Amino acid sequence: MDEKPPKSHGRYRIAASLKPRDLMEPQSVRGAWTARIVTLFPDAFPGTLGLSLTGKALDAGLWALEPVDLRPFGEGKHRNVDDTPAGGGAGMVLRADVVDRALSAASVATPVDRARWPVVYLSPRGRPFDQATARRWAAAEGMTLLCGRFEGVDQRVLDHWRIEEVSLGDFVLTGGEIAAQAMIDATVRLIPGVLGNQASTEEESFSDGLLEHPQYTRPQVWEGREIPAVLTGGNHGEVAKWRRAEAERLTRERRPDLWDRWLRTKG
Repeated sequence: MDEKPPKSHGRYRIAASLKPRDLMEPQSVRGAWTARIVTLFPDAFPGTLGLSLTGKALDAGLWALEPVDLRPFGEGKHRNVDDTPAGGGAGMVLRADVVDRALSAASVATPVDRARWPVVYLSPRGRPFDQATARRWAAAEGMTLLCGRFEGVDQRVLDHWRIEEVSLGDFVLTGGEIAAQAMIDATVRLIPGVLGNQASTEEESFSDGLLEHPQYTRPQVWEGREIPAVLTGGNHGEVAKWRRAEAERLTRERRPDLWDRWLRTKG
């Protein structure tokens, strides 16, 4: 009588690697959402993504993280990845040919359709990152993120690859690695099973265009401040009304831009 295959049979995805694998390295579930990060600092990952719920989900194979080291694709003996800006100026620019080789390696076995697999450059001049973008990315099969350094990336390779430029905010970082971690975190937590309770993502800030209402927990009284009585009265309808009103108040006071946008969607 033939033995039945173990329950994990066919569940995990196996990918070729140029480096020996750690025996304890987490395996990703077949078809798991995957982030490939082209970076000069692959050791920066997983970073905070390896902690808490995203880290547990990574270990469980609910999503996969695949850093792609940019340096081996560099030019010459010293694997140079950058050069001086055309037209002069301070700093250095990542070379188009070097980035192209790295993106080609990162694109292996990924869909050509950008709706299924976005390719993103973390750039302060890009479109602002928001919850809607995180939801769109979470609905894809995975994505490739290009982390810039120095003065940026040669525009020709961005145009050639039709790369989506996205900004974490109106400020400049020394590189895209921190921004990549933040955006991946916001995206991964939307993948079913990562948070455990999917309802939590439906009630938080930006889920419906508003900031989240205030939260409270024990003790009932702290430093003379009490939990609002409506939250402990047991009337779920009144609780929902209070939370909605507070979300609207906070959005109106703190983010008039979001409030105006929300009003337009309701108009």
